[in-house]
Amino acid sequence: MPATRFDLKHVYRDGNVPDKAEIRARIDRYWRPYHDRLAAELKRLRTRFGYALLFDAHSIASMVPRFDPTRLWDLNLGSSDGASAAKALIEPMAAVCRNANPYTAAIDGRFKGGHITRAYGRPAEGVHAIQLELSQATYMEEAPPYRWRDDLADGIRPTLKRLIETMLAFRPS
Repeated sequence: MPATRFDLKHVYRDGNVPDKAEIRARIDRYWRPYHDRLAAELKRLRTRFGYALLFDAHSIASMVPRFDPTRLWDLNLGSSDGASAAKALIEPMAAVCRNANPYTAAIDGRFKGGHITRAYGRPAEGVHAIQLELSQATYMEEAPPYRWRDDLADGIRPTLKRLIETMLAFRPS
């Protein structure tokens, strides 16, 4: 359980960092049940449909100097370098991102897919996982008070809809 954020700022105030016992308790209380349920749902879907799709979407600040001194891409699509999903799914989703003007896109760049994508994406077993890191600059103010911006969100919504529609149109061969 990390004690720092991507920008290396502390998650906890001084004196409030959880000890190893509390970390284990949180893993048992939150992390493990979440992953048990996710695995069960993917198994249920695969049993019912013959395959399962997992879209693991995240939000990230547009500027994270720890990773890159410049602004990150607006759409960061990850497939663990093609290992977590079929090429026939990755390529059309990547095309949606690349054609999403005026937004910038990276495919399997800095964010290739985190734990969920790598752990669950098993295309040979019928589970296809894709991760999206969406820049917060596409839908909100990135400085306090961190306001939602409908004018920004309205711009990115059609691209997000196309990504979901593209994923749902996929049929494994």
